[in-house]
Order: sequence, then structure tokens, then C-alpha cells
Amino acid sequence: MDSETHHHQLHGFFFPLMAYGHMIPAVDLARMFAARGVKATIVTTPLNASILSNSINRDRSSGLDIDIQTLRFPAVEAGLPEGSEHVNAITSIEMIAKFFKAVNMLQQPLEQLLEEHHPDFIVADMFLPWATEAAGKFGIPRFVFHGTNYFCQCVEYSLKCYKPYEGITSDKETFVVPGLPDKIEMTRSQLSNHFKVKSEFNEWLDQIRDSELRSYGVLVNSFYELEPAYAEHYTNVMGRRAWHIGPVSLQNRDTIDKAQRGKKASIDEHHVLNWLDSKEPNSVIYVCFGSASRISGAQLLEIAMGLEDSGFSFVWVIRTIKKEEEERFLPEGFEERMEGKGLIIREWAPQVLILDHPAVGGFITHCGWNSILEGISAGVPMITWPMFAEQFYNENLVTQVLKIGIPVGVEEWNLWIEAKEVSVRKDKIGKVVTQLMGDGEAAENTRKKAKELSEMAKRAVEEGGSSYADFTALIEELKIYRK
Repeated sequence: MDSETHHHQLHGFFFPLMAYGHMIPAVDLARMFAARGVKATIVTTPLNASILSNSINRDRSSGLDIDIQTLRFPAVEAGLPEGSEHVNAITSIEMIAKFFKAVNMLQQPLEQLLEEHHPDFIVADMFLPWATEAAGKFGIPRFVFHGTNYFCQCVEYSLKCYKPYEGITSDKETFVVPGLPDKIEMTRSQLSNHFKVKSEFNEWLDQIRDSELRSYGVLVNSFYELEPAYAEHYTNVMGRRAWHIGPVSLQNRDTIDKAQRGKKASIDEHHVLNWLDSKEPNSVIYVCFGSASRISGAQLLEIAMGLEDSGFSFVWVIRTIKKEEEERFLPEGFEERMEGKGLIIREWAPQVLILDHPAVGGFITHCGWNSILEGISAGVPMITWPMFAEQFYNENLVTQVLKIGIPVGVEEWNLWIEAKEVSVRKDKIGKVVTQLMGDGEAAENTRKKAKELSEMAKRAVEEGGSSYADFTALIEELKIYRK
């Protein structure tokens, strides 16, 4: 690269929260920028850098200008055990506040990096509200990355403005979330704790909202055709500047990128693909509850029995806190009986690769946005099993707005650290699997809708597509801003 081009090359910092659900799309986003000639620097801590280094090295060897800068994570200073640099290291409610205390101590080290490298912009996670102030000190535009969609932002905003849950006596009574393009119904039990209990977290959420309004704008991992009314609502009613640039997961085109998105799978991807190759199209249900959800042994038992009762083939990703817990709760002789019928993957699965396989006809998901978007991109209808964060909003998007899935019937929002004993019984699980995977007219329509959205998602990120165009406009605007 000659010095002339190098001199004019844009340089962006990408700083995600240290959690897989945040790091994975942020890295994809950095790679998207790098693929357009922007120098991309991912900012994270040493332990998380080691998780990402394989895929970043692969990108560099393919010619992308992408690297990692590390900041020491002040775990001990915040009262955490040394090395607790990732959300998955949190094992108690007390540790949550300490973890975020440590995260907030990264402002000063980030400012040092900004001063040293002076990038042209920074894309920082929503959970780093101080990044707006840090970037502002150096005249650097800060973009917020929520890692979720427009719909969630709109629902959260309406709940905060109108408080429709106040004055409702029963947790099970439904209310309509006002002021939205669609009639969205929720119950109090599906709302996160910050709506029900005043705490420090509420103040922090206010800081997040304030820093978002003061930032240069928001990058949204979604595409216009998926939620046009909410994209308009977000910019016109809520007054936010936003660019839709997703699905960022479609940046992973090679088998190895799909297989190792986020982390190397704990199973050989060829073994999984060969197993799926032996199945009929749309005959397998994929079951995965994301990287942070905690599921009790008693609930695992119900899932195992429900899957067995449904009679459908399945790929099931099991993550437990303690290995012996999982073994103890699988039904007696379950794995022997399921030989050839079910494939159990422990820990990390090559999810994008699995969802893209024609044998997979349904997805039981915790409704994390990455998973939903990967399911939409692959054209796979869903069974929604939300647990925490914004997952109940995502369930409403999938079931009430897009109509590409059915709820399993979870009624209560829960902090991710606390595994509920049993939220859904085996007969309900078996019933919804049969409903989604069956050949009735409703199931057919759901499948057809999911396939249509998949086509739209792929078109959106190709040249001439809505996300491609928005992304191009963003890069051009950054070039002008720098001048």
C-alpha cells in the first residue's frame, strides 16, 4: 500500500462488552469495515484477545487490515478473582456489580489508547456509556452498538415513556405497549427487573440512554426490510440517528468462519455436517440457548423427555455450569436410545453452519438477537424460549410481528445468572416441536415466511441492498467528517 493511500485510510476502534453475544457481532462488524478498506482495531482485554486471535489472524492472512489492542482488566481492584474478564466468569449476583465496576474502570486506559492511535471513529458497546465522553475529548465520533434490533429499542422506549404496566395488579394480565406501529402485548412478569424495582441499574440505564443521545449515532445489526416500521419509528419518533448494517453474521462466508464464529466448536464440524447430511430436509430441530443462559438440571430433563416424545431428530447444545449436573439429569439410557436420532453437542457448536444446513427445519432459541438473526438468515422458523435481557421483546418480534415462530410459553423474565427450576414441562415442549415441525398448513406458512425473510436478508447485504447502501453511506460520511 503506498503512503498516499495509507495516509487517507480510515481507522476505526471497535470495543465490545466482554460477552460472546456482544463480541461476536462486533468482530463481524470490524471485519465488514476492514473488507471495505478501513483499518479496524478491536479493543478488548488479554483473555478475550486470546479467544479472538485465531479468527483475526485468519483475517489478516487474507489481507484485511485488522488487529487487536488490549487493556488490562482490573478484576482484582473491583473485588473479582484474577482472570474474571468475561461475563461467563460471573457466578453470583454480587459479582455482576463488581464486573461492571471493573468495566467502568477502563475509561482511562481507553483514553490513553485513543490519544496514542487517534482513530477516526469508535464503535463502542451500549454498556460502555463513558465511551462517548472519552471519544469527545479527542474530537472522535462515537457510535453505539447495541447488538440488537430497532424493535427492542422502540418497545423499551415506549415502556419507559408511557409506563403501561403501572396500575396492573396481576403479573399475568396482558397490557398493550402504546405508541408502536403494531399491537404488542406483554405481561408484567415478562418485563425486566428495572421496570419493577428502582436500583443503581436504573441510573446506569439513564447514563446509557444519555450517552446514546450525545453520541454520533447508532449502528444497528438489522436490515430495513425486516422491520421497516420500527426503523422509521426509531429515527422519526425517537429522534435517533441510525444506520442498519446487518445481518453482520452474513460476513462469514467460508465454512471455517461459519464453524468458528465466536469460538472454535467443541465438536468436529465435519462430524456434524455428515450427521445432518444423513437426514431429510427440514426434519431436524436445533436446540440452543446461547452462550450465557443458565439452565437447571430439572429443566434439562424436561427438554430431553420433550424432544424424545416429539419423535423428531434433533441437534441439542447443552451448556451446564457443572458437568456432573448435566449427566445426572439426562434420563436413564437417553443417549443410547437417541443414537442416530439426536446429536448432543457439549459447550460450543458451529451454529451458523448447522442452521444453514437444509436438514434443519426448526430452531428452539433463547431469543438472543444474534441467534434470531442467524435463524432468519438461514430461513429457519423458531420456537421462542426467552429468559433475560431483551429476549421477551425479541420473542414478540418473531411471533407477533414477523410471524415466523411460536412461543414455548415461558412467562417470567429471569436474571441470567439464576437458573429457574422448570419453566416449561416436557408435554408442552413435545407439543410445540410437533406443531412447528409438522406438515400442517400453519407450519407450511411459517416456513414459507422464514424462507422469504432469508432471501431478503441476503439481498440486503449484497451490493445494491439496503444494508450495503446504508453501510456505504456511513463510510462516505466518515470520510467527509475526517476532512
